[in-house]
Amino acid sequence: MSLKNARIPRLLFFIALVLLYACGGGGGDEVRRVRGGKHYGGVFNINEVGGVRSIFPLHLSQATEHRIASMIYQGLVRFDPGDLKVLPCLAERWEVNDDATTFTLHLRKDVLFHPDPAFSSQEDRRFDAEDVLYCFRALCTADPANRVFWLFQDKVLGANEHHASTAAGGDRDAPIPGLEVVDPYTFRITLTHPNAGFLQVLAHQGCWIHPRQLAEAYGDDLSAHAIGTGPFKLKTYAPGEAYVLERDPDHWDRDEHGNALPFLDAVRITLDPDKNKEMEAFLAGRLSCITDVPVERTGLFKDTMDATGRKRFTVQSVPGSAVQFYGFNINARPFNDLRVRRAFSMAIDRRFLVDSVLEGLAVPAEHGLVAPGLPGYPYEAVAGHSFDPAAARALLAEAGYPGGTDFPQVVLNVSPGFGYIQVAEAVQVMLQRHLGVPLILSVLPMDQHYTSIERGRARFWREGWVADLPDAENFLSLLYGKNAQADTALPTFLNTTRYRDARFDSLFAEAQRNVDGARRSGLFAEAENKAMADAPLTPLYHERIIRLLRPDVRDMPLNAMDLRDMARVWSDPSFTR
Repeated sequence: MSLKNARIPRLLFFIALVLLYACGGGGGDEVRRVRGGKHYGGVFNINEVGGVRSIFPLHLSQATEHRIASMIYQGLVRFDPGDLKVLPCLAERWEVNDDATTFTLHLRKDVLFHPDPAFSSQEDRRFDAEDVLYCFRALCTADPANRVFWLFQDKVLGANEHHASTAAGGDRDAPIPGLEVVDPYTFRITLTHPNAGFLQVLAHQGCWIHPRQLAEAYGDDLSAHAIGTGPFKLKTYAPGEAYVLERDPDHWDRDEHGNALPFLDAVRITLDPDKNKEMEAFLAGRLSCITDVPVERTGLFKDTMDATGRKRFTVQSVPGSAVQFYGFNINARPFNDLRVRRAFSMAIDRRFLVDSVLEGLAVPAEHGLVAPGLPGYPYEAVAGHSFDPAAARALLAEAGYPGGTDFPQVVLNVSPGFGYIQVAEAVQVMLQRHLGVPLILSVLPMDQHYTSIERGRARFWREGWVADLPDAENFLSLLYGKNAQADTALPTFLNTTRYRDARFDSLFAEAQRNVDGARRSGLFAEAENKAMADAPLTPLYHERIIRLLRPDVRDMPLNAMDLRDMARVWSDPSFTR
């Protein structure tokens, strides 16, 4: 049977899904024991409630998209799923010069891209430095769908100039001085200024590698087609319904025992937006894993055994490097008035949201946007948005809306997710009670929700950010002026509030260039403090990551960024469904 990455007829697709359901979980004739007591075989079933607009590395903007694409694509380096340190991946080693401006990466010579009709020969599939140059040049090229230029912006020598040139219609294949093929398996990157954390940047999904043949063969149809070097390759895709990924037998990686990775035969990802249906499917054994358990079902954590004493599931939990916040459209009335933004912020009781709505499965955002847990970050230097209803009322009256009189109708835009709607309902009550402001809730599917935000259609909305990199810079990039489109007719993918402040941008840029850890953190905190005073957004809380696993699932790591290394996950056949 051809493994061509393409849409297939709906009937055949669902036959494939039924077959996967039948062989899901532990056990099955194809399960084989290997070194270390592990086993090959089995299908990992998971559902994602967030919509998927693309799984192409340069287009990713949502956690759902990242989780699917991370099994298909890889970068030169990767994060250790245990401690988030940078590890070799497609680059087996590297050298960094003394002032951290030149990074020379030595590539593996045994890596093949996934088989696909886009390749003219087996040799055509071989990964080398020209593929790196192609991908990194694309990252620096102006394109409405490119969501990750900010990774190389102001960092890589010539990146800004290439982006500006291509935005004006210049040559997209023009050389970039900071990107150099030294030889077929050596690649060098030169920066405009020292950046001791640049290896973390290279671990970001925007730096994942794909072959030029992908776009040449399939154009913009990059949700139905994917070619990477990861442990799984895309087998089938039904728009809005499911992805099926299968084991790549040519994958280069090995585990600590020398076993070829991955262990699983396949991963099946359904896209049902109903969280309660997802929960029922997990409890019935049809899903291997579930995250973001509905708030009203958190009592399940205490009931991990069934009536016979058999283990139903395993609970994993860790503080997340993430933040939930409400964004304001600072270019539109009434949120173009700082007093209104601050009044809204001070009327929200974050402690109540965490304790009473989210059942303690989060911590209040008391010091701004940056999630707790980053070593050396001076959180106490950032003044957060405290709960003060009296001061909030005074600010709203000063803005011309005493007791909410004549305040324009405002819609709070939210999407389904862990407590998002319940939190919005609680905030709706708070703003009515403390400010006299009526609020309408609008709930859209995740993909539609973010499209509305990115195109500036929303005035007040929920947004979340899970760290791409374990660094304060990653959170504060959401507020950097260069990450916002000045033209409000164009979409903005990172700085969705379109906040621009000269002082913030100066501090942020200075911190990026500083190699002294303490000084760098201090500059970022000073920038964050300035942004919190301007209130283009109001941080709410930092979630805990909660995951439930079926008992047969083994070696699925959990970390603060919820990065998943599915290559090392295996199914224990001693636990049958």
